[in-house]
Amino acid sequence: MPADDTVEGLDRLDRETVDHRFKALPPDAEGLTVGELAAQRRNLFTGGFTTPVLALSAESLEHNLALLETYAERHGLAFAPHGKTSMSPQLFARQLERGAWGITAAVPHQLRVYRAHGIRRVFLANELVDAVALRWLAGELERDPDFRFICYVDSVRGVQLMDEALRGAARPVDVVVELGAGECARTGARSEADCTAVADAVADAATLRLVGVAGYEGEVPDATPERVRAWLHRLVSLAASFDKDGRFADTGEIVVSAGGSAWFDSVAEVFAELPELSRPVLKLLRSGAYVSHDDGHYRHLTPFNRVPDEGALEPAFRLWAQVVSRPTGQQAFANAGKRDAAYDLDLPEAQVVRDARDGSVRPAAGITVTGLSDQHAWLRTDEDADLEVGDWVGMGLSHPCTSFDKWQLIPVVEADGTVTDYVRTFF
Repeated sequence: MPADDTVEGLDRLDRETVDHRFKALPPDAEGLTVGELAAQRRNLFTGGFTTPVLALSAESLEHNLALLETYAERHGLAFAPHGKTSMSPQLFARQLERGAWGITAAVPHQLRVYRAHGIRRVFLANELVDAVALRWLAGELERDPDFRFICYVDSVRGVQLMDEALRGAARPVDVVVELGAGECARTGARSEADCTAVADAVADAATLRLVGVAGYEGEVPDATPERVRAWLHRLVSLAASFDKDGRFADTGEIVVSAGGSAWFDSVAEVFAELPELSRPVLKLLRSGAYVSHDDGHYRHLTPFNRVPDEGALEPAFRLWAQVVSRPTGQQAFANAGKRDAAYDLDLPEAQVVRDARDGSVRPAAGITVTGLSDQHAWLRTDEDADLEVGDWVGMGLSHPCTSFDKWQLIPVVEADGTVTDYVRTFF
């Protein structure tokens, strides 16, 4: 369950005033609190919302939260979903209610948002060498004895910078050595010898404590199941080697962490083979995109395609835009563009049309999104496509991380259009 200060943080969001800062909300809701507006249970289509408007399916959201909880339990994994996907304290709270160990972050700003909303366990899946951020972190660790924090280290120089910034800190900072996923991958020490040198540097730094090893299999070059598993076996072997050398003597549990949204089935498989170590092992999965899933990139990448017997995620996002121009029989324009929709991986996908005359919904047959301007979606239409100015087009999106970040307050909508809640984001 979320901590008391997490609940208080959510109450503050509930008391926030609705105004011009939040796209698409009904103009006549100005001055209400978010909680008051949610209590009205307005309809997304008839309740005064303006277009474009991004909606999260209440049913799909709940389904996805439950599915990953069940998956992690079934495979003996702890779960720290990556919060950079949504940057939403309300969704963090629901993930914690669904058994998450904590929430993963990537940069100091995200950590500050988490702490402002009472998150007690944070795994920073990145190196942290910013002296100002480290001193702030030291203050948080001193102020709250229940705050658990872990971050990556991957270089001797990085360890030195951390040690310099943390001199005089009341508590040591827990770190895991990051094993890089390959020569052309992202961060991480490139070889086991490099990892050992980093671990030696941590042992010499009184301000740090080595608690495990970690990495990100999503960066394995030319990834295949075989290559991903080979890298994961290296990670597991590194943990066993460090343990054999007595490098985890100062910790009560050993952390072994990996797992993005594309290969968590391989993570579960290899982590299940981890040999018994000298201390209990926290096998920490960090997938984040599952919470909303999508209609593009992750629909193709999700491991549930490979293990269908374990369930299936559901796309929870739908972007509604209104047709504002129909200059020819082959072309139309809707009022949502790059400021509203993810487009870094795939263009939005026209799925349904809501008729402006009677509110009926039909498939978006013969309608294709071919491009985005800042505030327009370019629609190519077949000659017989049923589409008029004023109709609403519902679009599926690709890449949750660049969908959430365009909206500060997102309606959560039931299948009948009833808005039950509003998700606040902090990017």
